[in-house]
Amino acid sequence: MVDRSPSRAVVLLSGGMDSCVCAALAARDYDAAAVHVSYGQRTEERERQSFLTICERLKIRDKLVVRNEAFRAIGGSALTDTSIAVPTAENVGQGVPVTYVPFRNAHFLAVAVSWAEVLDAGKVYIGAVEPDSSGYPDCRPAYYRAFNEVVRAGTKEGRIEIVTPLIAMRKAEIVRLGLELGAPFDLTWSCYSREDQACGVCDSCALRLRAFEAAGVKDPIPYAAR
Repeated sequence: MVDRSPSRAVVLLSGGMDSCVCAALAARDYDAAAVHVSYGQRTEERERQSFLTICERLKIRDKLVVRNEAFRAIGGSALTDTSIAVPTAENVGQGVPVTYVPFRNAHFLAVAVSWAEVLDAGKVYIGAVEPDSSGYPDCRPAYYRAFNEVVRAGTKEGRIEIVTPLIAMRKAEIVRLGLELGAPFDLTWSCYSREDQACGVCDSCALRLRAFEAAGVKDPIPYAAR
């Protein structure tokens, strides 16, 4: 059985804050390749732009952009169904919010693992975070432990590992780590609803703003007046 290449890694890069830091880690330690999945989300074009510019800044040469049509057809999420409003952070409520895209990360990981097999990469990085998050079920450590079992059982050599370096970190810690790594936060996009300026009031914006404030630095992206 041939070992996976110790020098190659695939990183899932949405263009958001967490995935950017994850990409910076992967690019520091490996010959990184980055994959971006567009899935009909409201800020699809802006996120793709962030992906491309982050790759350029981090000097990630190998890039893959794919489109998943299933989520728009399935619906059930405020990110992909325009009939469901994106709630403000103060109106998210208890339980899993309507911005959850059903089982989304499984689709993303499947693409990344498939590409990792082709590239002979040994690791797949994903910027999942459990603390200070929106409470999505596919961001829990148990999910990734289970998915690694699937990868071991369902790939040719069973040696690709999904790694989640940020999963136990607070958002402010992620900001600090990103600053240490030189992660290009100015190129990232986290807003759920707008592409011109971040709305500043959706759950994702609120989490991000609190993280930068707690880290004692200014968020470099533009926000709409509130």
